[in-house]
Amino acid sequence: MNEINENKILLKVTNIVKNYVSGEETLNILKGINFEINEGISAAISGRSGSGKSTLLNIIGGLDSADEGSILIDNDEITSLSEKELSVYRSKRIGFIFQFHYLLKDFTALENVMLPAYIAGIKKKDAMDTAMSLLADVKLDDRRGHFPSQLSGGERQRVAVARSMVNDPALILADEPTGNLDPQNSELVAQLLYEGAQKRGKTLIVVTHDKNVAARASIRLLLENGQLTPAFPEERDN
Repeated sequence: MNEINENKILLKVTNIVKNYVSGEETLNILKGINFEINEGISAAISGRSGSGKSTLLNIIGGLDSADEGSILIDNDEITSLSEKELSVYRSKRIGFIFQFHYLLKDFTALENVMLPAYIAGIKKKDAMDTAMSLLADVKLDDRRGHFPSQLSGGERQRVAVARSMVNDPALILADEPTGNLDPQNSELVAQLLYEGAQKRGKTLIVVTHDKNVAARASIRLLLENGQLTPAFPEERDN
């Protein structure tokens, strides 16, 4: 784990534009998004459904492309990468958490967490040791031998949190990570996500409708009418 410099800009998003064509209509989803986040900082993005939050996250993560603009990660431009380069970028520099856990049903919690590291070329023992440490961080070390079907919804999402960090990514992107959970599990998953990112020095961006999840972030942003602005409590979407 590298030493964190909170004065260093990790992510710089400049003039990101995204349009979708629907029949004869062009939908302007993102209208020149600009923001930056320093290393080791957490940010929450809120906004109404359909405002483009997930689209923005997917562009940053290399899952979607922008029509205009640039994205720098550690001063490396990612918007011009080839598909092969994007695959490496997603594997080694980004950790993803989605609303649905996407765990492999035939693999245990431990195997689900260690698999991305193993695929990335990490030795099996090292991948297993890291996975066990991460499962302990999310309070599931005693459940590591269980399959997804044997875990509760909150436990499955905590496995997904652990998995997102196994390759020591610079940036973790969480898209509605508590959206399918009851309030109690939502609170626990959010707590473990933010604490885990802080402990391991990760920069974290969380897209969420939950004002309690957003309130945990160092920076809170509102995506509205294709623009990203600082969010104040009375402006955040419930």
